[in-house]
Amino acid sequence: MPIIKGSRIRKADHQINNIFLDRWSPRAMSGGEISKTELMCLFEAARWAPSANNNQPWRVLYARRNTGHWPLFFNLLNDSNKVWAKNSSALLLIVSKNTFDNGKPSRTHSYDTGAAWENLALQGNLSGYVVHGMQGFDYELARSSLNIPDGFTVEAMAAIGMLGNREDLPDYLQERESPNDRKKLTDTVFEGPWVSPIP
Repeated sequence: MPIIKGSRIRKADHQINNIFLDRWSPRAMSGGEISKTELMCLFEAARWAPSANNNQPWRVLYARRNTGHWPLFFNLLNDSNKVWAKNSSALLLIVSKNTFDNGKPSRTHSYDTGAAWENLALQGNLSGYVVHGMQGFDYELARSSLNIPDGFTVEAMAAIGMLGNREDLPDYLQERESPNDRKKLTDTVFEGPWVSPIP
């Protein structure tokens, strides 16, 4: 499988590994299938993310295309995401546990789950897959139809697939199908206390 490179366009202001520049979120996917073994490699990377007190609050529910679970997950997406995610190989729902195992609240459950998501996304890119996170879905329907219990937060969905042809996307999405840039560090990182106004 080809590795999806974004660093040809992206340029870092400080020296970093290209793994961070190469990861981006294409929408063009081929419609091919992904094996459970290949998918488990991505989940294994997520497994090793850091978390407060090693709580590991992330939970992932998934459906592979052409399986009985696929329609249930696909129908959670809003229409604008269905347009391109129909060609993905797997759909994921990412959930976080709000407490530690002793029942005490975990303030960083979403933060820690985000670390697991990033591990998964980076491993997916290294393995030659498209990995695209989404907030465009019905959160309440996801909770009810996938039986998410109280005490867990529905965080996001993601589509995983093999890179497809940009030309197969609608024109308005083709225009967006390239790695984007980031804000400058001077807009997001500050030494010392908060000073207003911050951009």
